[in-house]
Amino acid sequence: MIHPERVRFLRSGSPVPGRYVLYWMQASQRAEYNHALEYAVEAANRLRLPLLVFFGLTPRYPGANRRHYLFMLEGLQEVSLSLRERGIGFVARKTSPEKGVLELAREAALLVTDRGYLRHQREWRRKVTARVACPVVQVESEVVVPAETASLKEDYSAATFRPKIRRVLERFMVPLAPREPRYRGDSLEVEGLDLSDPEGVLKDLRLPSVPMPVDAPVGGTGEARARLRSFVREKLDHYHLLSRHPELDYTSGLSPYLHFGQISPLQVALEVREAGGPGAEAFLEQLIVRRELSVNFVLHNPSYDSLEALPAWALRTLWEHAADRREYLYTLRELEEARTHDPFWNAAQKEMLATGRMHNYMRMYWGKKILEWTPSPAEALRVALYLNDRYQLDGRDPNGYAGVLWCLGKHDRAFAERPVTGKVRWMSPEGLRRKFDMEAYIRKVDSFFQGKRV
Repeated sequence: MIHPERVRFLRSGSPVPGRYVLYWMQASQRAEYNHALEYAVEAANRLRLPLLVFFGLTPRYPGANRRHYLFMLEGLQEVSLSLRERGIGFVARKTSPEKGVLELAREAALLVTDRGYLRHQREWRRKVTARVACPVVQVESEVVVPAETASLKEDYSAATFRPKIRRVLERFMVPLAPREPRYRGDSLEVEGLDLSDPEGVLKDLRLPSVPMPVDAPVGGTGEARARLRSFVREKLDHYHLLSRHPELDYTSGLSPYLHFGQISPLQVALEVREAGGPGAEAFLEQLIVRRELSVNFVLHNPSYDSLEALPAWALRTLWEHAADRREYLYTLRELEEARTHDPFWNAAQKEMLATGRMHNYMRMYWGKKILEWTPSPAEALRVALYLNDRYQLDGRDPNGYAGVLWCLGKHDRAFAERPVTGKVRWMSPEGLRRKFDMEAYIRKVDSFFQGKRV
């Protein structure tokens, strides 16, 4: 079911004469459980036209590099094949997405787009809407509960956001069935990139070079589904007890797939709820409440990547302690290369370098220590966002911005005052030792490299 709350007409009006209905795929990079895609199929059937799906590959995407794009291209290769099996046309082009869609929209009767929440994603859609001749329909598919249905303003914390989500959640926990295209779009003659060779496409894009992961996950919906099944079958029952342990592997590993839209959060939520068990509630809290609180944050706070996004108490206490003496100060390069005095922090940074991921609990500790080891709160934010967006496969994401700002007090409360961090929650290596087998975590991270140099 496609709820009307998911659908927004960015440019109203009747469809115009055209060769096809165009779906501009950008945030929802999948051929299943995609509300925008299924809406486009319905529209194409109604207009008796084929459906063409477009994806724009720009080497200038903010913060993007080779490790991100290889994962994404593995997913897009699968999307291309899956769409063609359904009789849907697909074209990817090396171009800025808003420019590529404008060119193809000249022959479109209707333009359908998915929804992104970051400022450049919203700006792309605004520019396109202002310049096309055909109607533009945005269909939201990257959250379980449509963002404005959940809340019309920025929420202070999960405590204020959770009851709003829970009041409407059941209405949106509904499976999405695929629609059958009646008019074949896979025969449309539209020139685009050959995605059968992701490495070749990468070379042509000339992206910024970064050390590639030595133990990275494979991108794509098929791999995401396999990970979901494995998680539900083998880990979900213990998730509430063991997911916080960095030395163990009881997280789902789905964050990069959700970031690139390679799997639907609704599909994940439905499968987890159906499985049930003691871990399901804890997992759904993270997937729906916490993840969609991050969407709420970037959607309603234009300063989501600056200190101005912090609550007044956090900003005040950080500036009151900005001049406090730091016991350790590290340069960006020292942090990037995991050369600090703290073996636990170093292990977390190395995990990110090696895999493009970092255990959720260590991600909190990692950000907290950057605040302690840099000259100012502003520099701490800059460094944390740079490292997160450069190396995490799920970087440049609402979750990433909310997570980094959480380390500085966002969506949190005040604690006992300390030097440097003020009243912002503090985390210690001793606390890690008490709760977890940190030596086992270090050994796990070291095993990723197998003798390779970081």
